[in-house]
Amino acid sequence: MFASRLTRVARRTAPLRSCFRGQGLKLALLPSRHVASQASKTSSSSNGKGIISRKMTRGIIGCLSATTVGGLLYLNDHVGGREGLVRTVSFYSLAIPKYIEYRMHMLMNSPDDVWDKLHEETSKAGLDKIMELQGFYIKSGQMCAANIGNAFPKIWQDTMSVLQDECPSQPYEVVKSIVESEYGKSIHDVFETFEEKPIGAASIGQVHRATLKDGSCVVVKVMYPGVEDVFRGDVRTIKMFAQVAQPVHVPPLIEIEKQFMTEFDYRREAEQLDKVRTNMMAANICGDSTRLCAIPKPYLDLCNKRVLVMEELKGNKLVEELKRDIERQMARVSNSLEKFGDEKKMEESFLKEFVSGENGPTAEQYETLIKLLDAKRRISNLYAKLHNATIGWLPGVGAKDYIGKNSLPINHAKLIDDLLEVHGHQILVDGCFNGDCHPGNILLLGVEEGKPQLGLIDYGQVKTITKEERLQFCKIIIALADDDKENTVSLLKEAGFKSQKMDPEHIYKFAKVSYDEDNEELLEGKHIQVYMEHLHDNDPVDHIPQQYIMASRASILLRGLGHAVHQSRSVAKAWRSIAEKVLKEEGLL
Repeated sequence: MFASRLTRVARRTAPLRSCFRGQGLKLALLPSRHVASQASKTSSSSNGKGIISRKMTRGIIGCLSATTVGGLLYLNDHVGGREGLVRTVSFYSLAIPKYIEYRMHMLMNSPDDVWDKLHEETSKAGLDKIMELQGFYIKSGQMCAANIGNAFPKIWQDTMSVLQDECPSQPYEVVKSIVESEYGKSIHDVFETFEEKPIGAASIGQVHRATLKDGSCVVVKVMYPGVEDVFRGDVRTIKMFAQVAQPVHVPPLIEIEKQFMTEFDYRREAEQLDKVRTNMMAANICGDSTRLCAIPKPYLDLCNKRVLVMEELKGNKLVEELKRDIERQMARVSNSLEKFGDEKKMEESFLKEFVSGENGPTAEQYETLIKLLDAKRRISNLYAKLHNATIGWLPGVGAKDYIGKNSLPINHAKLIDDLLEVHGHQILVDGCFNGDCHPGNILLLGVEEGKPQLGLIDYGQVKTITKEERLQFCKIIIALADDDKENTVSLLKEAGFKSQKMDPEHIYKFAKVSYDEDNEELLEGKHIQVYMEHLHDNDPVDHIPQQYIMASRASILLRGLGHAVHQSRSVAKAWRSIAEKVLKEEGLL
């Protein structure tokens, strides 16, 4: 493919080559006249060799010049003009030296302290480069912060975490001009109020609170000017880097590039949001606080290419709420000096989760602890009520505070289970799902009321698969959940997987890591990226099922969040019951 593109570029540069062969080269070779005059004194044989030598020199220089110019033209076209070329060079100036440095330390088997220093230096330099270039690089940083595939060191996750909700934003004047340009009227003719300060900024736009003329509370997403061309160039830059350095990642990047390119029309995103929300409400998964999740309603009549208006969900980013919850519970555990019975066992389980890094309590264990602590809370509040009604009003005594429901632990295990159920239904039942379910796109609602509920936002990367593809994926999920290697391999072949050796063990491991789980035993103690490269080196992949790349991405994102809160999961086992029900309804089981 690259060679064919260079051929096309070479045709475009034919006039340049003729120029180099003509006057350009004559000027460049003027000093050779003296050599030519000396050569005329030699035999005609030597003279003939000199002429041939000069012709060869001209040909080589012309070829090199044309190749250089052609290569620059190719890069210029491929990454989006002069600005894109400058951005590419800036990216490579950091990426290539650091990639070589990392590979060198891998070969040297450097100790942990060396790796920690390298991670710290490189992650900071990487964040600075992301803030400088912005565009798709912000999205890449968010993937790192989300720990996609459990692939990023803690130092990198912490450094990039600011990108989950603190991306650079544009001034209000820029936002106002975009909104008014899209609507063809004043911003105050559309909205009753419009907050100038954004409540969040992402890679392609930012979000503002507003109210409609009827008093409805909404949020407004506004796309940055010129961001589409920048994004396209950035994705292609990273893809070119991967083609040389990490070819195993090229096929997913191609599919991700296709999906990202759908983000640049907010009318389409609004329609996708509406479709997913309608599907989820029909299944009683989405709705009020009694449902697993809430998805905002889009105001389709107010959405256009660069402005999206939707219902406001009252909540905070999931990551923020979980961090606060961990801090509260660690403080509570540390301050509880005397424990006994069931509470002691539960506290030990919490310590196991928050301190040792092992897999934490199950959803049922969480629920037991929450009920126990809620009973203690109620007793404490009853005592405070009696105290305040009797002696609390006396001088020098004072009233006692009540303990709110927000003091209770959040059931981390249930949140992960709920996320898996929601996205499992979208993929396996509806065949219409969000492929960008990273933590920055997940809110937690109802914490103050003690009724945590997932709030799912950002539907720019919705993937749709056909019924046949959906049923085939159901079969793959069941085979993986049952550890049925033979059937997994057979189904993946049917789906279009091809490698040079078609080694069954390689195909099975590829499926496990892509769609199901990643753990130390499966990865043979290797980092996930090194492991995937190891698989590729042993049996290079020629083609992977494109239709399931975004489902794989969703699986990897959800697993990354699970790892982050010490709630690792087998996605196939979590989705097995959904897949089985779908196939039974179709008469295929």
